[in-house]
Amino acid sequence: MRFPITLSGRRKAIALTGASALVVAGLVTLPAAMAHAAPGCDITYATNEWTEAPGSGGFTANITVKNTGDALTSWTLRYSYANGQTLTLPGWSANWAQSGANVTASNLSYNGALATGASTSIGINGRWSGSNAKPTSFTLNNTTCTTGGVTPSPSTSPSTGPSPSTSPSSSPSPQARSIIISPASVSVAEGSSSSVTVKLSAAPTSNVTVTLARSGDTSITAPSSVTLTPSNAVAGVAVSIAAAEDSDQTHGTATVAASASGYTGASLAVTEIDNDITQSGKVDNPYAGATGYVNPNWRSRAVAEPGGSRVANTSTGIWLDRIAAIAGNSTTMGLRAHLDEAVLQDAANGSAALTIQFVIYNLPGRDCSALASNGELGVDELPRYKAEYIDPIAAIMSDTKYSNLRIVAIIEIDSLPNLVTNLNIAKCATMNSNGGYVKGVGYALNKLGAIANVYNYIDSAHHGWIGWDTNFGPTAVKLKEAAVAEGSTVSKVHGFITNTSNYSALVEPYINISGTIGGQPVRQAKWVDWNYYADELSFAQAFRNRLVQEGFTSNIGMLIDTSRNGWGNCVQTPCQPIQTTRPTAASTSTVLDTYINQSRIDRRIHPGNWCNQAGAGMGERPTAAPQPGIDAYVWIKPPGESDGSSSLIPNDEGKGFDRMCDPTYTGNQLNGNNMTGSLGNAPISGQWFSAQFQQLMANAYPPLS
Repeated sequence: MRFPITLSGRRKAIALTGASALVVAGLVTLPAAMAHAAPGCDITYATNEWTEAPGSGGFTANITVKNTGDALTSWTLRYSYANGQTLTLPGWSANWAQSGANVTASNLSYNGALATGASTSIGINGRWSGSNAKPTSFTLNNTTCTTGGVTPSPSTSPSTGPSPSTSPSSSPSPQARSIIISPASVSVAEGSSSSVTVKLSAAPTSNVTVTLARSGDTSITAPSSVTLTPSNAVAGVAVSIAAAEDSDQTHGTATVAASASGYTGASLAVTEIDNDITQSGKVDNPYAGATGYVNPNWRSRAVAEPGGSRVANTSTGIWLDRIAAIAGNSTTMGLRAHLDEAVLQDAANGSAALTIQFVIYNLPGRDCSALASNGELGVDELPRYKAEYIDPIAAIMSDTKYSNLRIVAIIEIDSLPNLVTNLNIAKCATMNSNGGYVKGVGYALNKLGAIANVYNYIDSAHHGWIGWDTNFGPTAVKLKEAAVAEGSTVSKVHGFITNTSNYSALVEPYINISGTIGGQPVRQAKWVDWNYYADELSFAQAFRNRLVQEGFTSNIGMLIDTSRNGWGNCVQTPCQPIQTTRPTAASTSTVLDTYINQSRIDRRIHPGNWCNQAGAGMGERPTAAPQPGIDAYVWIKPPGESDGSSSLIPNDEGKGFDRMCDPTYTGNQLNGNNMTGSLGNAPISGQWFSAQFQQLMANAYPPLS
């Protein structure tokens, strides 16, 4: 009842499929079943565009396909680009292909059925040079669509290939036909398998046997052939690529060449992720000797604030808190856009490595004990979490063009500790009984940990939540349970993070937790409440040792989020009522509670208060290896992003109103029935909060120069 939830709301994410089927535009003969008596469609096409060099750059296209006609069981969208734009395959939530200017996107298995009035969202990344004009005409199953209520001229619609009534004799000649393998490269964990799709660019008139010849690492295997029929050739057939357990300590590679008479061949590049050396190729500390990625979105907001340029080039975490955040939107960069920008920053960085940090934050039933950062997925939507959230993230992060980056994944804030301390809350009890949190975290660890340059750090709350002995050990046990779930192993955990998005002081130099004041144990003080820890550094170092005892590898490292735990002199109102100046020495009082309140750095009313705390300041700047067992001090919570709204604000992000963000609320048992100490006029979690940013700069410790 005394264990707060470190809440944080964010932005971003959309689904991507790692093994999507490709269809070459203009070469698909649509079956008659796609015809409808009353067809109709409306398309919304939106882009997030950025410039990487004068006159060129990249973009993310987000497309909403709405069926305004009879119900559909499957669909194919077609359009064309006028300025030579090229797409980066695969996209997400559809089978994507491009042939010259023409683009084709067809449904996946889960989004082919569209009732009248129903919509589905798909997306893809691309490159532009010169200009990036939006397409003006779209067809769905050969029916011209409206765009925002305007029907484009049929004469401008893109080439759609043969119509359902076209004779098969008009199909391309065999010489123009090709074999397609999607994706063109795949990583396979040792002792496991992955699936790719083998297909033809057009339906044949009879069965076609595609020969698959593997060369390279013999522990990697594939079928010797696959047969495609007229009915399945365009959609393709799933082929399993396996990597057997072996004794070497090498990430093996192989090539699978596909061939068939009369067809242009294709090849698949396979990389085996060796589980004997999960840490091989990974440095012991991804922050050591590296510079941090500067998020252009956060930097632009910081620079726009008076004095913000002093911290604008600080590396902060990027929160992927929704499926839509993976793709981003017109104002916020998505995952691939950030990674592309990181490559550019790395290239300008000389010989130093570059570390980029992403918060993986979208579990089903997220933040079961709070409202301000509830998520989009229901308690029973673990399959969506896997297929539409983790799989797309893993597919993008595993792109070889990002292999030189050090990618840090902060795994699911606040989830697992809730299963230790808050099972009296119905939603938390549900997530414990259905295994959603444990399985979700395990799945994320397994998928992301298999990528050679991704470093997983699991969130482990903070000292004011699990510092009590009744929570300390059980939380370590729960973290281990998740670390070996869904095929994961402890070797896929590089470390843990504490104080994420919270305000706990890094060090309390004037509080001796094992001492006595006026004959009373310090632990008996109202503020300490019998906790065994008074600050984050001592807690993180002790918890690391407990995790090693539980079976995690001895070289795990800890991160501490110091973005808002500086607590310098409060020079801006409102301030917390406990005190307004930072202590410089221990109190001389012999009254225990007075001694603690006058000596403590953390000036919150109660350590259970977590939302937009008045009087807080930016803490230690990101620093690598500052203390034994600590990989880095980091700024995972971007200063200036709200923890939650101070009053009810309707939104479409699934974020509720939590009274712990209301400055007028008198509290509950989680914070000892104290006032919340929150700032007023706050927006929903994750949105920019200028007043908070200004306060954090003014109260920074060490002070900003």
